[in-house]
Amino acid sequence: MKLKGKKAAILVEHHYQDMEVWAPYFRLKEEGADVIFVGTGTAKSYQGKFGYPVTPDTTADKVSAKNLDALIVPGGWAPDFLRRHESVLKLVRDMDKKEKIIASICHGGWVLASAGIVKGRTLTSFSAIKDDMVHAGAVFADKEVVVDKNLITSRTPNDIPAFCRAIAAALAKE
Repeated sequence: MKLKGKKAAILVEHHYQDMEVWAPYFRLKEEGADVIFVGTGTAKSYQGKFGYPVTPDTTADKVSAKNLDALIVPGGWAPDFLRRHESVLKLVRDMDKKEKIIASICHGGWVLASAGIVKGRTLTSFSAIKDDMVHAGAVFADKEVVVDKNLITSRTPNDIPAFCRAIAAALAKE
C-alpha cells in the first residue's frame, strides 16, 4: 500500500471512456490511495461511453489543489464537456501551478489545452487531437506514456497499464 495517505481525483462528465476512469480508480485504490470522482455539477450521475455510471463525490468548484496529490483527466467525449467549466480549468491550472500530478489520457488533452498548461510541454494524446495539442503549443510525442515534470499523458485505453504505472510511480515519489 505504497500510496496510503495520497489523494487523487478523477474528473468525470457524460460519455467518459469507461476504462480510462475505472482502471486508474481501482489501480490507485489497490495501492492505498484515497480516490474521489469530481464532476461539473451538471448531473447527479454520469454515463460512460459504454453505459457504466459513475456518481461524483463532489464538484470541481468544491475541490482545492492544496488537498490533492493528483488529478486524472480521462478521455471519451467527457473532456469536451469538462473544458466548458471554469471550475475544472481553474483546478487544472492550480494543480499545475503547485506542480502536482496531472494525468491525462486520450481526449483528456483538450482539458489541458483549454486550461492553458500545454505550451512548451511534451505530451501525447489520442491521435485525433494531436493538431489541437500542437496548436496549443505542445510538443507531441507518439508514445504510450509521456512524463513531462508533473504532467503524465497517454494515448488510448491500450496504454492504460503504462499510464497507471506512471501515475503510481509519480505519487510514490511525492
